[in-house]
Amino acid sequence: MAQIREIKKRMVAVRTIQRITKTMQMIATAKFTGAQARARGTRPYTQKIRQLCAEVAAAAGDVEHPLLAARTNAGKRELLLVISADRGLCGAYNSSVLRTSLSHIRSQIKQSREVVLETAGKKAIGFFKFQKVAILQKHSLGDKPTFAGVSALAEQYIKAFTAGEYDSVKIVFMRFITVSRQAPEVMQLLPLSNPTTAGSAPHAAALYDFSPDAGELLRDLLPRSVKVALYQAFMDAIVSENVMRMVAMKAATDNAGGLGRTLKRNYNRARQARITTELTEIVSGAAALG
Repeated sequence: MAQIREIKKRMVAVRTIQRITKTMQMIATAKFTGAQARARGTRPYTQKIRQLCAEVAAAAGDVEHPLLAARTNAGKRELLLVISADRGLCGAYNSSVLRTSLSHIRSQIKQSREVVLETAGKKAIGFFKFQKVAILQKHSLGDKPTFAGVSALAEQYIKAFTAGEYDSVKIVFMRFITVSRQAPEVMQLLPLSNPTTAGSAPHAAALYDFSPDAGELLRDLLPRSVKVALYQAFMDAIVSENVMRMVAMKAATDNAGGLGRTLKRNYNRARQARITTELTEIVSGAAALG
């Protein structure tokens, strides 16, 4: 009897867990759909502004801009922004990003480079606190970061880089490739690669007459390119987080369903065994009295 009660309690608990994970799966699916639509909407603009920067720089010839200037001391001081989630239950999302960031930090330290760490997401804060890695600044932009908020953050990085506080600015985030594939990536935000020296730089297909001049255009386009690239990184991170949570919650729901069926089978067996035992006892008692 005690065994039957225990199995019944477990069945109730598993059904409750299954309802919770199913609800979380539906919420993650809705968030993923919205985030994917926003990321798809910004990606063409991100690609086009990079292409435009390259075309203007190629048509203008030699380009000089503070955001293109590589430091002569081979990057002795680096600012690293790690983008993680505020919550867990999203599969290997947080662990992949945080392991990649920690590996990058250790590799830079081995090369005698100083890494200044900033985070976006509560999971990164807890992880680096456990690893005893100091965090300079903690950012919180939420599940739906606005371009204005990301732009202000990018402006801080641009000012710090041009002032010579850092030799490079890099971001660790989860790159969204497809629904079934996401990969952690270390992306260099600053300095930008010079479009006139990059191997894939397009050649000007026609002669341009700039108004205003090419230098002034690049002074507007290059900072905008940095802001858009940072915003796209946040968009990819949010899409990846939600799709991985959706997959993880679906797996949890399926596992709970399988466990529930197993418990139901065990319950029926235990109940049948108890009925058989009671019938045997009744028949034995009747036989003894007769």
